[in-house]
Amino acid sequence: MAESLVAAEDEATAPLPPPPPTAAVAAESGNPETEVDGFRRRIDDLISQADELEKKVSEVVEFHANKKQTNNLKGNSVVRDKEKERPIGNGSSNNCVNNSGSNSNSKTQGDAGRKEAVCSKRMQELMRQFGTILRQITNHKWAWPFMDPVDVKGLKLHDYYEIIKKPMDFHTIQNRMETKDDYRYKNVREICADVRLIFTNAMTYNDEKNDIHQMAKTLLEKFEEKWLQLLPKVVEEVTCWSTCFTIGALCGQETRQKEEEAQVIVNMQSVQEANIARLARDTHTELNELNSLLEDLRKSVVQKCRKMSTEEKRKLGVGLSNLSPEDLNKALEIIAQDNPNFQSTAEEVDLDMDAQSESTLWRLKFFVKEALEQQAKNSATKADENSKRKKEICDALAKTAKKRNKKLSS
Repeated sequence: MAESLVAAEDEATAPLPPPPPTAAVAAESGNPETEVDGFRRRIDDLISQADELEKKVSEVVEFHANKKQTNNLKGNSVVRDKEKERPIGNGSSNNCVNNSGSNSNSKTQGDAGRKEAVCSKRMQELMRQFGTILRQITNHKWAWPFMDPVDVKGLKLHDYYEIIKKPMDFHTIQNRMETKDDYRYKNVREICADVRLIFTNAMTYNDEKNDIHQMAKTLLEKFEEKWLQLLPKVVEEVTCWSTCFTIGALCGQETRQKEEEAQVIVNMQSVQEANIARLARDTHTELNELNSLLEDLRKSVVQKCRKMSTEEKRKLGVGLSNLSPEDLNKALEIIAQDNPNFQSTAEEVDLDMDAQSESTLWRLKFFVKEALEQQAKNSATKADENSKRKKEICDALAKTAKKRNKKLSS
């Protein structure tokens, strides 16, 4: 398309002989070189936009390709996990056996106390690190709507409690972290669940186009990224506390931990999918806008072209008659775009060149020129293939005749 536009510019500014008195000139007065430079700059801008959109399209395609590959790997992993779960021997169908009696007898009360002290110290450090993450999130410029409980009465959100069953906010989380009674959080996983609840509540109640929804989605994504970085230490904390309990409790902790890790991944994927879906929608809109700009530019270039002569119209008609059926249908569609009454799909079409606008004629000329050049290339390629094939056949016949003559002479 860009080549066609540049060709149109050259046609518009090519030196011409003085026109006859009856000929009209479509080009406006002004410096032709300046107009051509302006067209070229617009083309360069459109090409740059197209390159950026191509990168976005590639990002969307790559995301879905990776997602498909990940789903295939998950399917294989599920099969392997099921094979691992098959019973190996009698009584081994349940790998988590409650041996609390034997374990408790083999450990002294002092060892248990020391282990609990170490675990408490680890949990305090983990709480401190999680508090840092919490401050980073709450200090974000978009965190202000989530700091305090939703003012349901003041904002007249009459259906809020019907939709949101468990309201949550950062002020409530902070109070629960600082309290000394049984209401205090027992571990960082409980805090993490409430932080997620803040953002999921906001995304549930507010429409996707609402600013609050978008702010919550962005902050949730940032929180999940930071939580994933802390997750290995969370696993260590679970392991530490699990050694203080029975093997059965340990199995339960590990199961919950695996479920939590899986939930984190699901949340991250949901956020990524939402972002990719938004990127795809925006890219589609931008592509439509780019097509519109390209069409406007094409019309501007064509309007600068001179009036087509009678001889050029005759040659254009000859060119149309030499088009392939597929290209001829495309040419008729070009005519129909500027002439709604033109029946491009009729079995017989009566085309009057003099009745067509200059814009349509020039568009047809550029299209026919490109189509015929492509047909010539295809014909040349096919002719070369046929020539090569004929040569191979002739060589094979000559070789066969030579062998036959050799046998006859012997």
